Amino acid sequence: MQSILSSMRALALRQSTVEPLRLLHLSAVSEAARKGTREKARKKKVKVEVKKVGFIPHNQRNKKINVKRADKHVDDSWKQVPKDDCYVGRYYRWPVYSVQEAIQCHRETHHPSMYNVPNAPLNLNIELNMQAEKITRFVDNFQRMAMIPHKFDHGEERKIIVFTKGNNEVLEAREAGASLVGGVELIKDITSGELLLSDYQYVIAHPNILAELVALRGLMKRKFPNPKSETLGTNLAEMIVKFSSGISYSAVKDEYQQNFGLITASVGTLDMDVQKLEENIRFLLQDVNTMRPKREGRFITRVLLKSPPSSEQLKIDPFLYVPEMWDKSTAKVKRDGAKKQTEPAEPQEAVASN
Repeated sequence: MQSILSSMRALALRQSTVEPLRLLHLSAVSEAARKGTREKARKKKVKVEVKKVGFIPHNQRNKKINVKRADKHVDDSWKQVPKDDCYVGRYYRWPVYSVQEAIQCHRETHHPSMYNVPNAPLNLNIELNMQAEKITRFVDNFQRMAMIPHKFDHGEERKIIVFTKGNNEVLEAREAGASLVGGVELIKDITSGELLLSDYQYVIAHPNILAELVALRGLMKRKFPNPKSETLGTNLAEMIVKFSSGISYSAVKDEYQQNFGLITASVGTLDMDVQKLEENIRFLLQDVNTMRPKREGRFITRVLLKSPPSSEQLKIDPFLYVPEMWDKSTAKVKRDGAKKQTEPAEPQEAVASN
């Protein structure tokens, strides 16, 4: 009996010593677990405040939203050619007209029995592939003045001021039709405020007055004459005629598609002779082609003839007037020819002795 009691006391003593140890050992782990669950519960209880945003106009919204947009370069070469005169346009290729046919079609729609606008303007829409030599680069927007052989009323006020020295140059500019011609005295009038440059749309200068003209660089800004814009040169008469009667156009890239550019320019009126209109179109396309990047593929992708108020647009073939693809061989020949012109000529005596 005593042995049984002693064994029970030992067992009770052992249990009393083990339980505190066990609790002491497990308390840190359980406390850490409870701490983690408490933090998670606190985070769940935090209310997310949603900021209410008022109406935002479409042109002020975030432009980084990726919206799938249709490719503006129209390629219908995979479509079939229509076999008759009655067909659904979207399932077939665009018909390609000659310039004479397109002008005649527009004249019929502007007949007195229809729109009754016989002298409506004839506009040219030129679509461009603005990709540069590298895939990640694109041609910058450009603005040019194309010289045309046949003048027409473009409906713009073009006042031209010419800076030059010398009696011969001044007389040449006045005979060509410049609005105002002068030299150093003209520069003084502008700096003193007696004459406003804003009254004149174009500024042309001769190189002989360039040193004095630098004083007006801050006032002119982008209008300052330079060879790239063809406003600085020795042939004043040609420049004045070009800016007074030429076609002013600008190539603008699409906001969302950087490799697509568009030019809209007027080449004349419907009551002009067809041959004159075609020559104006040729000169305009050749001037646009001078901005072509040095890469393979097309630069001018599509050309459409329009004549408001009609919404009809007729496709013509621009590659009758300009090359379709960039030719490396012709570019190399032109570059070599330019180098030969810039190289100094050898003395005739030395060539004869050799």
